[in-house]
Amino acid sequence: MTAFARVGSILSQIRTYSCQMGRTLRLNNGLEIPIVGLGTYKSPPGEVQQAVKDAISCGYRHLDCAWFYENEAEVGEGLHAKIADGTVKRDDVFITSKLWNNHHAKNQVVPMLKDTLAKLKLDYIDLYLVHWPMGFKESAPPLPQDASGYSDVDYLETWEGMEECVKLGLAKSVGLSNFNSEQVDRVLKHCKIKPVINQVEVNPNINQKKLIKFCKDRDIVITGFCPLGRSNYAGKPGFPTPTIHDPKVVDMGKKYNKTPAQIVLNYLVSLGISVVPKSVTKSRIEENFDIFDFELDGDDRAYLDSCNKNQRCSPQTAYSDHIYFPFKLEF
Repeated sequence: MTAFARVGSILSQIRTYSCQMGRTLRLNNGLEIPIVGLGTYKSPPGEVQQAVKDAISCGYRHLDCAWFYENEAEVGEGLHAKIADGTVKRDDVFITSKLWNNHHAKNQVVPMLKDTLAKLKLDYIDLYLVHWPMGFKESAPPLPQDASGYSDVDYLETWEGMEECVKLGLAKSVGLSNFNSEQVDRVLKHCKIKPVINQVEVNPNINQKKLIKFCKDRDIVITGFCPLGRSNYAGKPGFPTPTIHDPKVVDMGKKYNKTPAQIVLNYLVSLGISVVPKSVTKSRIEENFDIFDFELDGDDRAYLDSCNKNQRCSPQTAYSDHIYFPFKLEF
């Protein structure tokens, strides 16, 4: 290789490294999670496989899955297609999945993760989360109609099963989802392996700043789901209108030559969290990833701060009488 070629190669490596800098967050076990991941909730079989391939092709290295989403096999097919064509190696991609509420008993946790691994055709996942602190009976539907389907299994028992997943090498990291501050603290007081993540709803209508600080102080990263809200709920009583439809956010998009979605996602990652926007549309998948080349000014960040109403698009009020319902507290 000539000296000129060597210099060119070094500059190329520097550009690649610079492009990746700041695009992951370090977890308390030393591993890193990509800041932007592909959400797969309600992504239909037949579409989610292509969405995964499109996402990996444009640079995503985090796929957010769950047993409850009923599409993990298709996610796995998309992933393996991109491994097979040489775009990525398994170790390049951070895979998250979640334990559903019907399987909170300690002896069910490992078998449920093995079921997920079989669907994904993987030997391990990078992160396994307790999807909700609320347990349901194993014999109940995934979404019980009333309290007769509730289980009183303590999520501390569930956590012991999660720790076993790490000990067996089936999950590199374990964490929580939809846990409030008191529930997080309770796990921390009893755990042997510390949770690395608490995945919760975060968008400008519920920016979770208090919970983000609470978790950061305990070296736990927040991942935000529903970062763009849910446009299909717009206008429904009790549900907030997604901020991407706010005229001022639309104007911000024009100001920065970005879409409203890119404005919102840029704002959210500036809070120090990771996000998992969901889409099966290639152009939007690409759009949601292209958020790192601009910075909102103080006035624009202040406006987005002011949008906080502590309103959820996933309030789960049907289960508010459950002993471990998480949303009785402010955060």
